Amino acid sequence: MLKAVLGTKIGMTQLFDKNKAVVPVTAISTGQWFVLQVKTAMADGYSAVQVGLPRERFRKQEFSLEWLKNKKQNFLFIKEVRISAEQESTFAAGRVITLSDFSFTEGDLVDVTGVSKGHGFQGGVRRHGFRGGPATHGSGFHRKPGAVGHRRTHGEVDKGKRLPGHMGAEQVTVRNLRIVKMDAAQGVIFVCGAVPGKSGFLVTVSKRG
Repeated sequence: MLKAVLGTKIGMTQLFDKNKAVVPVTAISTGQWFVLQVKTAMADGYSAVQVGLPRERFRKQEFSLEWLKNKKQNFLFIKEVRISAEQESTFAAGRVITLSDFSFTEGDLVDVTGVSKGHGFQGGVRRHGFRGGPATHGSGFHRKPGAVGHRRTHGEVDKGKRLPGHMGAEQVTVRNLRIVKMDAAQGVIFVCGAVPGKSGFLVTVSKRG
């Protein structure tokens, strides 16, 4: 059984629990991942399976070993998932990864890792919540960051000082999300709450513990 599942974020919706209360959930698609290669402890020094998600034009086709000749061209995402040495014989190239291969059940707590939305180059007010200066009475400060090397030797800037720069597009992990529902037929997991990234972004769902 695998302790981590790779999927693509579909988007947010809502479900009703047993008490008829509305639960905000994020739908994550885990379908159509194929085993591309099995890494063994004897040959590679560790045990893992390399899995890939075919590109859109191949989604309705049966798996072909010809796809393995050019993985980057035929697969949208290629990742590795660690397994135990005893599980090496249960996987083979071309096998479809399903929800039954994962040790998940409804109600489990999981961590979801993904890349957050990118917001481009932003100033200190937007990026770090700086207050900014007065907008009137002759002030020319406004949204500028101000002095950055004040009272420092040769005006050097402290390492890690908050400055304008690229915002977002960072790997983020949201912890302790609860699995509300699992749709094995569609290969979709519904987790309570929001997960990083836009729709279609790759996310990793890892079981806690």
